[in-house]
Amino acid sequence: MFKNWLILFIAIVSEVVATSSMKSSEGFSRLWPSIIVVLGYGIAFYCLALTLRVIPMGVVYAIWSGIGIVLITLVGWLVFNQKLDLPAVLGIGLIAAGVVVMNVFSKSVGH
Repeated sequence: MFKNWLILFIAIVSEVVATSSMKSSEGFSRLWPSIIVVLGYGIAFYCLALTLRVIPMGVVYAIWSGIGIVLITLVGWLVFNQKLDLPAVLGIGLIAAGVVVMNVFSKSVGH
């Protein structure tokens, strides 16, 4: 089962890399960032499809989107110098808390 969670983590990181590169591609006008976008999303969706064989779809998507939102926000802040106000930070904190609650307390999440 650990292998499936590792594959989900790879899917999430690949999606974050692809989304970050999309910003750098400047509307797909720059070659290398555009190639990273396509490869990143390809890896992400392939890995996501593999996890859906074992982990329930709602659980996978909640974790995928929740962790993805937190990570891409951190990339925007750290790499692209995007500012976050207090409501944004609180909202992201609630998303992260939801992922933790689901993983720790839900019986739907198989570990």
